[in-house]
Amino acid sequence: MAAATGADSGSGSGSGSVTAPVTLDEAAERATDAASWVEQNWATWLAVGLRMTLILIIALVLRHVIRKALTKLIDRMNRSVQTVEGTALGGLLVNAERRRQRSEAIGSVLRSVTSFLILGTAALMMLGALNINLAPLLASAGVAGVALGFGARNLVTDFLSGVFMILEDQYGVGDTIDAGVASGEVIEVGLRVTKLRGADGEIWYVRNGEVKRIGNLSQGWATASVEVMVHPSEDLERVRTVINQASEKFAKDDPWNERLWGPVEVLGLDSVLLDSVTVRISAKTMPGQSVGVERELRWRIKLAFDEAGIRIVGGVPPVAAETAGPDPEAGVAAPSALASPTSPQSLATAPIPPGPSLAK
Repeated sequence: MAAATGADSGSGSGSGSVTAPVTLDEAAERATDAASWVEQNWATWLAVGLRMTLILIIALVLRHVIRKALTKLIDRMNRSVQTVEGTALGGLLVNAERRRQRSEAIGSVLRSVTSFLILGTAALMMLGALNINLAPLLASAGVAGVALGFGARNLVTDFLSGVFMILEDQYGVGDTIDAGVASGEVIEVGLRVTKLRGADGEIWYVRNGEVKRIGNLSQGWATASVEVMVHPSEDLERVRTVINQASEKFAKDDPWNERLWGPVEVLGLDSVLLDSVTVRISAKTMPGQSVGVERELRWRIKLAFDEAGIRIVGGVPPVAAETAGPDPEAGVAAPSALASPTSPQSLATAPIPPGPSLAK
């Protein structure tokens, strides 16, 4: 028995301390403590859970309602544009694709801002319901925002510039603009990049933050200006009459009667030279149609002048070089140093005189 007991104690010390078994009374006591703790805190848990659930439901419902209202507003704007587009002047006053892209961009910005504000506020309120101290979190978010702003300042600049360009309707799809860094027709307007198609068909990607000034050639009206150079001997009153007759006929023909927004005016003489006088003609046209109107107006004025026998000159003729006559001094030889008998050259070439005779 003693040996067995020693063996048992030796084996127990070698394997480590043995945990004493839990009795039934101890288990019952622990279960009672846990139940009482749950009973004391279940109301608080339930209140916090219900509060968080209510905050989340209200945020989602409010976000859905506002986004739906914005979508309906954008659709209504697009429908109004389509209604105006079907009228007689709709093609002149409204660009459907431009209005659609502008409204979609504005709607996208508003929806994103709405979602960020509502869901961000709801998240902070839910963290506050859990009794979490929000001061360190807000401080960290502020520092991260400042760092992100410095690191991605070009991206932020492009985004903000694009938002203001769209809200102010500085340009849109179909407009011809001069953005400084590039010029051409706008084919797409984004919040960060604007796509332009140049005169040779190339596509320019212009960052909105790089645009310092914009010249929109498709808003308001344009001016078609034509200069005609005639001979000074022509009767200017007759020239004015011929131009007015050709312009009146030009303004009545299709499709120029729609592209002209005012009568063709003869402004008068722009310059007077010895061999020509320049008559300037101007007309107010639709935006982007001035080049075509100028070409057609030159064509018709040239035909009218040919019928009336009025001469058109192409500029100041080159001045002919004066023909120089023969130089009268060309046949005169240059003076010679040998002409003077006292010159060193003449003395050097003179014969040596004979010396005195030495014979006796």
